[in-house]
Amino acid sequence: MKHKKPLQLSLNVHLNDDATLDNYFTPCVGGNALALHAVRELVVANNPSERFVYLWGAEGVGRSHLLQAACNAASASGLLCQYLPLDELTTFDAELLFENLEQINLICLDNLQHVLGQQHWDHALFHFYNRLRDKPHCRLLVSANCAPRDLASSLPDLVSRMAWGVAFHLSQLSDAEKILALKLRANTRGIELSDEVLTFILNHAPRAMNELFECLERIDKASLVEKRRVTIPFIKDALGW
Repeated sequence: MKHKKPLQLSLNVHLNDDATLDNYFTPCVGGNALALHAVRELVVANNPSERFVYLWGAEGVGRSHLLQAACNAASASGLLCQYLPLDELTTFDAELLFENLEQINLICLDNLQHVLGQQHWDHALFHFYNRLRDKPHCRLLVSANCAPRDLASSLPDLVSRMAWGVAFHLSQLSDAEKILALKLRANTRGIELSDEVLTFILNHAPRAMNELFECLERIDKASLVEKRRVTIPFIKDALGW
């Protein structure tokens, strides 16, 4: 019997090609480093110690980056994967969205909090999770803005299942760590930025890492167009600061 193709494979969902596991900056110790290690193992290990990894934290700590990076790494390894930003898919039929999803090697469900608490989503997720537990090839990576025990769901059993795997709290970076993260991302884009320039960006841009990276991308594009070196006067002109 031929398996039905999962619906979500035809969704118009795009991954950020810049999101990689190697350019997710994290200190060498702490929850963020442990989370990165667990996500990497989930993707590359033949038999990962955990098939379900749950990441939680505030906006801007890199939850979406890690999920998209996991999909990029899985695709490069020849695995069948799907990234689902649930905050963008709230109008979809939940039951159809998760139909046959357990056939895929890696499923990344981003921003779970945007759909939980709605009965049809809760039931669809509950049944999907029960199906994937019986599929040893299937791995699940989930992100939300709260710990599993704090999820607002109409199904207590679903909340308990969200806690069956391993959960990691992603913490905000310090200012010094944000500068190092910006430098790492700039280097991968071939941009040389002095510490003075990096500090200037940090002091004038929004503090969330995703917004800092967006500023860096705008600066990079402007410097390529104008063929100018990235200096503080150039950034002031390019971004109107």
